[in-house]
Amino acid sequence: MRHHRHRKIRRMHRHHRRTAQQLNLSTEQKSLAKSYHQEFKQKMLALNSNENITVKEQRDRKAALLKEQKSKMQSLLTPDQKNKMAQLKAEDKAKAEQHYAARMEKMKATLNLTDKQVAAMKAQRTDMMAKLKAIKEDDRMDRVAKKEKLMTLKTEMKEENKKIYTPEQLQKIEELKKARMDKKAVK
Repeated sequence: MRHHRHRKIRRMHRHHRRTAQQLNLSTEQKSLAKSYHQEFKQKMLALNSNENITVKEQRDRKAALLKEQKSKMQSLLTPDQKNKMAQLKAEDKAKAEQHYAARMEKMKATLNLTDKQVAAMKAQRTDMMAKLKAIKEDDRMDRVAKKEKLMTLKTEMKEENKKIYTPEQLQKIEELKKARMDKKAVK
């Protein structure tokens, strides 16, 4: 688990570096960004070393610090750079959609899904993504309530998926999961 998290963090850092290069930041922007990052890092270290607050308080403060850092970094960018950033996000979203489409095709072939089943899964995904976005953007809910809602949504999605598949397909899915777990255990 830890190894996976570190790999994900490294991938995120590479993505941020690539994005910064593509935005073509000026020397002044780079120095400001570096100072903002150092300030953020110091605040996070201070927060992590503070043992006089609850875990919930610490998480809330971290979230506030992250939000503040994001807004500072956004304020650095020129309108052209903001447009470029929006374009890069749209490209990333398109890549994610292509990846999803490829996975769906592979799943269709592996499980022998019908076009009706594929359409139902795509509709379910669209609905789930809209609900997910609404939960994440709801500022009235605290972190714990959001997490509970997200877990409920995940459970609902799994149950809806079970209604789409035939018993044979569900059995095949379980076999594939078991094979994947066995493969991971060997590593």
